[in-house]
Amino acid sequence: MRVRVTTMTEKPFTHRLIGAGPDTILELVNGTDQTPKSIEILTVFLKDQKTEGGGPSQAHIKFDLVKSIQPNERAVVSHRTWINGKPSERSNDQLERLRTIAGEVCPYVLDISWQDTEGKTRFQRIPVGH
Repeated sequence: MRVRVTTMTEKPFTHRLIGAGPDTILELVNGTDQTPKSIEILTVFLKDQKTEGGGPSQAHIKFDLVKSIQPNERAVVSHRTWINGKPSERSNDQLERLRTIAGEVCPYVLDISWQDTEGKTRFQRIPVGH
């Protein structure tokens, strides 16, 4: 019998943003030998770009739940940008703002939760954005 020990420093998921502008998509990669279920990325509230210092959030990005990702596989995570409490037009999609730029501060995080094979809820934070 094989026993798997999960540590707090384990980072099972990696991500990448593919495309540019409103055609940007988020790909989540399961780098483990297990199949996590009910993978959820919490809503990311974006800083207001019009107000100096960031101001209250006018836009946020909601991600759809991913049922599961097989070991060492990838999944495209559907999302929707909301601005002032309403779904935005595709041309106003804000996912591009989560692209990490080398040498710049990452002001946002992808807070990911999922259930492991034992049914325990696990968490991971991935710094993102510019």
